[in-house]
Amino acid sequence: MGVFLHMRFAFPVEERSAAGRAAMESTVEELMPCLLPVEDCDIPEDFDPTVPPRTPQEYLKRVQIEAAKCPDVVVAQIDPRKLKKKQTVNISLSGCLPAPEGYSPTLRWQQQQVSHFSAVRQSVNKHRDHWKSQHLDSNVTMPKSDDEEGWKKFCLGEKLYLNTGVQVSNDENQGIDYVQVGFPPLLSIVSRMNQATVTSVLEYLINWFSEKEFTSELGRWLYALLACLEKPLLPEAHSLIRQLARRCSEVRVLEENKNENRVSALNLLICLVGRYFDQYDLADEPS
Repeated sequence: MGVFLHMRFAFPVEERSAAGRAAMESTVEELMPCLLPVEDCDIPEDFDPTVPPRTPQEYLKRVQIEAAKCPDVVVAQIDPRKLKKKQTVNISLSGCLPAPEGYSPTLRWQQQQVSHFSAVRQSVNKHRDHWKSQHLDSNVTMPKSDDEEGWKKFCLGEKLYLNTGVQVSNDENQGIDYVQVGFPPLLSIVSRMNQATVTSVLEYLINWFSEKEFTSELGRWLYALLACLEKPLLPEAHSLIRQLARRCSEVRVLEENKNENRVSALNLLICLVGRYFDQYDLADEPS
């Protein structure tokens, strides 16, 4: 047994007679008929709609009472400050730039990378609860999900993000200053990130990459975030990884030496987007 509920139409504000309201509601019933009509049921006089229903009839009666109390017009109170700045998801259908001659990886290499990446993802998912329970070092403070600038500094380091040129000490006695060089994507960190945060940080870093050079700090975080990205992809994540693959292909074209480590890293990201996340139109043709 089910009940079909509907909202009433909003008419111009005016005084309505009882007959007018009855005619109006009759019209609504004709336009939106109940899928499962509910007959009047015998309800005891002491029926209390605030008490959890004990029978199907009491449940249906309670639904009818609540529906009758619904206002004709409902206005949502929306705080515009809580809305994301970018509401529109633009999905481009353009593909990647072809790899320069000699830069495209072999099919065997691409298959090996996909297999290894799949194993990494399975390991992350299997041990997520364990790593999530590990205490973070006192110097690790993860930014809030919507703190774009904070995440860029956290992942890339203030030296790179602010382009300060500060010399980072390599003195083993002092340890590594992760605030300056960026925190690595440790399992104890990424395991604490839900899917909304993973997608947001991925967007922040891809936006950064769209205007900046590719670095090892950026590459390791992009790989880690892709490893945490759940399938099937949401439209926003789908658009982001395609944007990432296209940007990688643009940067690869500018590389003068095919043996550079950056070329392998760019090939890897394009490979994962194209062949693991099923964006085959972006995948490199085997060399």
